[in-house]
Amino acid sequence: MKFEAFAARPVRQDAIVFAVQQDRLDSVELHLDQAALVKDGALKSRFKGTAGSVFETFVNQDGMIVRVVLAGVGEGSQRDLESAGGAAIAKLLTSGVASVTVEPSDLSIAQIARFLFGMKLRSWRIDKYRTTMSDDAKPSVTQIGVVKGGFDDSAEWTHLSALADGVALTRELVSEPANVIYPESFVERCEEMRALGVEFTVLGQAEMEALGMGALLGVSQGSVRPPRLLAMRWDGSGGVKKKPLALVGKGVTFDTGGISIKPAAGMEEMKWDMGGAGAVAGTMLALAKRKSPAHV
Repeated sequence: MKFEAFAARPVRQDAIVFAVQQDRLDSVELHLDQAALVKDGALKSRFKGTAGSVFETFVNQDGMIVRVVLAGVGEGSQRDLESAGGAAIAKLLTSGVASVTVEPSDLSIAQIARFLFGMKLRSWRIDKYRTTMSDDAKPSVTQIGVVKGGFDDSAEWTHLSALADGVALTRELVSEPANVIYPESFVERCEEMRALGVEFTVLGQAEMEALGMGALLGVSQGSVRPPRLLAMRWDGSGGVKKKPLALVGKGVTFDTGGISIKPAAGMEEMKWDMGGAGAVAGTMLALAKRKSPAHV
């Protein structure tokens, strides 16, 4: 999904999202030919702009039928804004619209970034193993634009967008089954971070034996897959920060420990034993994408 900024609303768009603060619908400039009708409909639907609330309708704008969504941002706190963005994209993601324009009204650039952050987090899905999903159930939104000057190079959005990318990587890693994500493929999936400046050290069986990593190798003996230990380093301080912050994530891609006494129900959940390593991988991606001045 592509996010971009516009100086003015495009003439053609499939859907328009307006951010509305709590009890401030009357003061919002909708910039629609049928603005009064939209507001009246929202009021009759008891839409008050509370965080996460949504009102949806259709209008005739510039000779086209356009879907209009009012998204309540509550009092405008970070949590409210993320909730509002998530609720808005949940309404539109599989609706059939491809392009969405966000009209932020009087929100600041930092608040808009939080709103879009909620949209980006909520729009993540993993559908690759769905074989019976109809076309109507598939995501249709490919582009989200925001009408706000100066937003395209805002530090707030760069930071939050990178964070959402890190969350997406972690979600992907923990969602995949153990025959797809195992030690070697886990390392391969993280390789994209090399291009972003992340340093890699990968240890195999021989290197781990030489270092006396008996506990890890003992666990590895329960699998036909060879072991790997992945160490990543991001130094965005340019060498200024000598001592790094160290994050350690457990990366057992399928936990067979005590499998003889584990109940069969829920056995597939053992793939999540690498969730710690997945969280660390997502963190490193977020740090690198936002060019954090940290040493981790």
